Amino acid sequence: MGDSACVPSSAAAIPAKRATSRPRHSALVRVTHWITTLSFLALLVTGVEILISHPRFYWGEAGNALTPPLFKLPIPASRSSVPTGYGYVLPDQNGWSRYLHFQAAWVAVLTGLLYVISILFTGHLRRDLLPSRSDRSWRAFSTAIADRLRFKRASESEAWSYNLLQRLTYLFVIFVLFPLVIWTGLAMSPAVASVFPSAVSVLGGQQSARTIHFFVSVFLVLFLLIHVVMICLAGFRDRMRAMITGRAGAYRERT
Repeated sequence: MGDSACVPSSAAAIPAKRATSRPRHSALVRVTHWITTLSFLALLVTGVEILISHPRFYWGEAGNALTPPLFKLPIPASRSSVPTGYGYVLPDQNGWSRYLHFQAAWVAVLTGLLYVISILFTGHLRRDLLPSRSDRSWRAFSTAIADRLRFKRASESEAWSYNLLQRLTYLFVIFVLFPLVIWTGLAMSPAVASVFPSAVSVLGGQQSARTIHFFVSVFLVLFLLIHVVMICLAGFRDRMRAMITGRAGAYRERT
């Protein structure tokens, strides 16, 4: 799902002619990547619309306009009953945004499950995402960070693998952030809370789940922005071609 920007570390042994042997990204990886991208953008837009209806956050089980907030965003609301300090309200788009948010969430969940199952059975997880033995050291980690801070250009062979930071980031997003944002999203549902109350109580309550959901979403947006920036630095045209057609473009050394 998040396999576009390829600026790797342990790919020196990969031959340059590999670009003509097999696709850089499999068809399943490419399809799930773009479906997830569209779903996430839909979730982002609708999530902002839902947030505007009540830009106040609480901790615990209950929270409303009469409850002191844990914190609040300095933006106007789309409902006059929510105190924000502004003398006007924004247009209320809460109806369609909640419906589309729910639909896009299920598309993202099903696509994510398909992706996870595929990487487990095709070897993509072990081959491309889990750090290699040579990368499991502080020296490798510090070198990867230094290379990124220097905006070091990837070599030709490195276009076929991920560096250590990419692997760790993708693993964290796939197996921590995405499950957590799904869990907290479901925990806000009264239907889920009635059937699986422990799934809500372990988070501290429905309002706590909403607050955690907000911060996890912010982290995912930051990941998306950094992901796009790294794609541009690594070569936007070649990385986009690889994620659309599966083939990496010809390497061009930066002068």
